[in-house]
Amino acid sequence: MSEQHEGLSAVCGEKVGVYVQVPFCQTKCTYCNFHTGVFSQSLYGPYVNAVCREIREHSARHDFSADTVYVGGGTPSLLDTRDLARILAAIREVCGGEWEEATLEADPETITAGKALRWRAGGLDRISMGVQSFNDAELQASGRRHRREDVFSAVAALHQAGFDNISMDLIAGLPRQTRKSWEASLAELLGLRLQHVSVYLLEVDEGSRLGKEILHGGKRYSAAEVPSDDEMADFYERACERLASAGYEHYEISNWALPGCASKHNLKYWRREPYIGFGAGAHSFDGKRRWANVYDPAKYAAMIEWGDSAVEQEEIVSEADAFSEEFFLGLRQLAGVDLGRIERKYGGARSLQVAKLIDSGLLERNGDWIKLNAAKLTISNEVFAELMD
Repeated sequence: MSEQHEGLSAVCGEKVGVYVQVPFCQTKCTYCNFHTGVFSQSLYGPYVNAVCREIREHSARHDFSADTVYVGGGTPSLLDTRDLARILAAIREVCGGEWEEATLEADPETITAGKALRWRAGGLDRISMGVQSFNDAELQASGRRHRREDVFSAVAALHQAGFDNISMDLIAGLPRQTRKSWEASLAELLGLRLQHVSVYLLEVDEGSRLGKEILHGGKRYSAAEVPSDDEMADFYERACERLASAGYEHYEISNWALPGCASKHNLKYWRREPYIGFGAGAHSFDGKRRWANVYDPAKYAAMIEWGDSAVEQEEIVSEADAFSEEFFLGLRQLAGVDLGRIERKYGGARSLQVAKLIDSGLLERNGDWIKLNAAKLTISNEVFAELMD
């Protein structure tokens, strides 16, 4: 691991984003393709011990400071507030506590007034809430534990505790979703006037139970009641229209924010800025290298307890890969990519593809800057595939 650490030392003067992965869930949603799951609560304490130890041992080798913290998962709001406070204290101990943003992912049914107060007192100032839908039939079909009313109770508790930066996720394409129910979910969300909104298209792949069922023509998990690709695209485009009309800035393909409320931590990923991940399955990037921990939380906790490194994958980012990432991640942002800067840095190897995509109307150019055509965002993968070829 010495090469990895040398790479990190190159950015020690730069503030990094700290990500902590908590892979525990109450249930596994039918559409979920993440490395998370339902584990015995007896693992929670040892896992938190391991995360705190990994943070401190990393800091013993590298001097770094953080300006954003993100605790994600999974459902990290399942953790006892004292365990969560221990993780935040470990981060504060090794890299300071003057964070510009500190986010916790939380499911609505796990949020209580008492928890919210303790989260706020512990230094968290932003909550990212996995709502997905305001329709109980859709939530039930997807294996979600919360219901519509839980969302409103959770928001009230967070506001009472002093949270004034709340994000909410919706998924376009859930089983049993219709144009009418999607419009209703958008109306409910806009009525709350939260600071940040994420809208994701349902991913259909072998990594989820629902995805497998759809791909193999099955009917379990309400697979036959999933909207068509065209309907999902219509839902997304309708969200774009309504969020824009409500004053939200569309700054990344799946993300909107009121002015000044874009996610500072997630912007680091899209801008290829350094971040360090702790916990099972957490990823890190220092500008030159990427590395990732083992995914199994029990194995991760055991390895840390034994004094071993939990790093399972590590790669040097080649210049060609860095070039591709500049395009792929940059074009996800609605502001686009400074093509002139990239060509000066890497050369003009993508000039022909870029020209073809501009001619076809998939990309737009303004001086040195290129960006996705706002009317073509639902087929952005075609653009990325062409550029990566």
